[in-house]
Amino acid sequence: MEWQEFSGNWVLIPRNPHGIIHFLGGAFVATAPHITYGWLLENLAKQGYIIIATSFLNTLDHKAIAVNVQNRLENILYRLEYKERIDVNYLPIYGLGHSMGCKLHLLIGSLFDIQRAGNIFISFNNYPLKQAIPFAQNIIPSLQNNLKNYWQIDTNLDIEFTPSPEETKIIVKENYQIRRNLLVQFNNDTIDQTITLKPILIDLFPNMISTLKLQGNHLTPLGQEIDLPLGDIFNPLETIGQWFKENFSQDLFNLHKEISRWLNPSIVK
Repeated sequence: MEWQEFSGNWVLIPRNPHGIIHFLGGAFVATAPHITYGWLLENLAKQGYIIIATSFLNTLDHKAIAVNVQNRLENILYRLEYKERIDVNYLPIYGLGHSMGCKLHLLIGSLFDIQRAGNIFISFNNYPLKQAIPFAQNIIPSLQNNLKNYWQIDTNLDIEFTPSPEETKIIVKENYQIRRNLLVQFNNDTIDQTITLKPILIDLFPNMISTLKLQGNHLTPLGQEIDLPLGDIFNPLETIGQWFKENFSQDLFNLHKEISRWLNPSIVK
């Protein structure tokens, strides 16, 4: 399999696929998801899932981003159906999101009348702008001053994402329709907000929400496998590579294993 690029979507198509995964990554690393999340997505594709990783640029209007990526997904599904000759109507579609990508999948599942076999939320993040972006407390006043100087408008109001964190919670509570969901947290993730999402989804769909807390941190899904075979002669670089593989790659392996288990419990022991 090789990545194919279709209008800003990066696609992997395995032989005889039995499902589709629509992936949305975190802010600032979602522009090249086939690279930043390559290992995880490629290994899911090896298990028979078509991967559609939609790239996007982060702006303040998250609702507009959600609408845009969903429209692009529908275009890709049309292409798979009529140009690649894949009968997508019989393939279950799963949403997979990391960090901000989780918020986008929640908005998509709330704003559109869509069919999903389930959604997977890794390290859900719904912070306001000043907490979501490092140094935003310095960037925002500068931006406001520039807007005021050049456009002569009142910029005393706080700049915030649309919808705001509180508005997002309300939208999900009132409109989210995807019944089966997996929530994944990491034990060393200081910006994860799964704890605020979990009760909302449980209230909506009791007994349909699975939760996991794994070893790792907020960047674990971006990890890549480090494979430096050890030779007969001691080599410090090989030793360091082996240490990284045992300590960091293992967290990524475990994440992949648990996602695979949730997607298809019968094939993962």
